[in-house]
Amino acid sequence: MKAQAAASVGQYERSVAALADYARAVELGLGLCFRQIAPMQVEAPKRDGPKGKKIRAIVFGSDQGLVGRFNDVVLDKARQSLAAFQGPPQIWAVGERLRAAVADTPLPLLGVFPVPGSVQSIASLVGTLLVTVVGETEALEEPGSGTELHLFYNRPTSGSAYVPVGQRLLPLDETWRRGLAQQVRPTGMLAEVMGRKPSTLRALIREYLFVSIFRACADSLASENSSRLAAMERADRNIDKMLVSLHDSFHRLRQNTIDEELSDVISGFKALHADG
Repeated sequence: MKAQAAASVGQYERSVAALADYARAVELGLGLCFRQIAPMQVEAPKRDGPKGKKIRAIVFGSDQGLVGRFNDVVLDKARQSLAAFQGPPQIWAVGERLRAAVADTPLPLLGVFPVPGSVQSIASLVGTLLVTVVGETEALEEPGSGTELHLFYNRPTSGSAYVPVGQRLLPLDETWRRGLAQQVRPTGMLAEVMGRKPSTLRALIREYLFVSIFRACADSLASENSSRLAAMERADRNIDKMLVSLHDSFHRLRQNTIDEELSDVISGFKALHADG
């Protein structure tokens, strides 16, 4: 299990790195759409005020144990971030262990998804999330919607450490959109959006959601396996220390027993010699 966790960490980290080029291509397409489509067509959804907001979130956890406070850390991050909004937020949990943790909180749970067991399974989970989650929040694309969709997961850092991360997926951040629209293309060639621009924009937004959720899932899995690997290494060290302690205790006990037996033999010999 330890070797499997060590191999999985690199596997998920490589998948995130491989996704970077595709994510860059999607952002270039979005930037082009934001430049060519009239501002009124990509204007951020207007809200009916804080009381009209619907806050929903996807939180990535684990299905298995031996991960320390992995699930508690990301759930605490989600609770702190969502506490700023009025009204009870609703969440989708990825992982049975996270579902059990959510059950101890007042957060309403909309659904639970299993954690992928490999890189190849991540795409299937992301597709299901897009159909279920984004399918239920189609109003986000309509002006006047007060619904927001957030993402929470653990991102690996140096060594076996990780840090909880929160990201708002929808509606799209206005500063981020302006940055994409103003960025310089990597080549000097002119680009043009073919076909119906609003349809192309929606398709690219879905690809952006796919990339964002895929990256979050892969980062979470890498963090989970790093945490499990660190936990097993700590267990190994504790076992080694316990073996050393038990070995020392055994030798002390054996030596004490030998000393007592020798003392009894010597005492008996002295007693017999005195009687003689």
